[in-house]
Amino acid sequence: MTRYGVDLITFYDPTFWGVETFEDVMEIRRRDPRRIWESIFEGLSAAGIELMETTFGPTHRESALEAFGSAERLREAAEAHGLGFTSVFHLGLDWVGGGRSVEQIVQDAVVDARFAQEAGADTLVVGPPMRSSWDDPARRFVDLDFVRDFADVAHRVGAATLELGVRTAIHTEAHSVFSTPRDVDAILGALDPYYVFFCPDTAHLTLAGGDPVQVVGRHAERVAIAHWKDATGPMTPYLPIDGDVHLAHREYMTPLGTGAVDWEGFADVYAKSLSPEVRLLELDAVPDPVAAMIQGREFIDARVPGPVAV
Repeated sequence: MTRYGVDLITFYDPTFWGVETFEDVMEIRRRDPRRIWESIFEGLSAAGIELMETTFGPTHRESALEAFGSAERLREAAEAHGLGFTSVFHLGLDWVGGGRSVEQIVQDAVVDARFAQEAGADTLVVGPPMRSSWDDPARRFVDLDFVRDFADVAHRVGAATLELGVRTAIHTEAHSVFSTPRDVDAILGALDPYYVFFCPDTAHLTLAGGDPVQVVGRHAERVAIAHWKDATGPMTPYLPIDGDVHLAHREYMTPLGTGAVDWEGFADVYAKSLSPEVRLLELDAVPDPVAAMIQGREFIDARVPGPVAV
């Protein structure tokens, strides 16, 4: 039976909150974090969505603990609305800059993994490091040495979270070190499949010039969960990779079924994943998230039948 979820970035458009800027949304989170979570729970229920992935603020671990006091109480509050958690997004797998040691990177991941486990989730979705801008004098090449170093850190993180019963899954992010078909093949090829898993994002794979059906088809048995998102087509890799690059990505995002992703083909390969019954929609910061979630769910239901029970 198909179970639908969403990444909570879906609720990050200020229009939904009746304010003008994302900073205004964060002010609501600082003033009344419980309002953030309860409003999202109500929106998910209204849209017929039952699962969620937490992400960076305002729906991160810190705001949940401020609102409810513990991950267990967050879980209970969600269950009161008929909701549950699939995964927690973690922005910590970058050992370049910031002064963090590998030990600190692992420790930070374990903190979020323990929160995930206590909230009822089984996956830590990890954002990879971003690439350097192509013309940056201090550019970093994603070569075999880089892949080896990345794998060493990812293995240590994956082993540590697995001890808590939480799988570490690397997320594909356009303009990151894990975005092009070659990146995915090289890095997953270097990673031990017993310890590190895969979270493909269909839109970001498309932005990076890949075909999600082909890329995921080569690694379907490694997929812990996926972000079902549409995009109009590839972006150039030759743009500044800075704090605004994620906003540039949004210009290419489009409602499910109106972009370039072959959803029937993707559903076929996703059926071989570790969670074939879970379809985690991701709709970046849309003004009317309830309507967008309903549209996405109805599109998938109509075009892509759910997995057959055996």
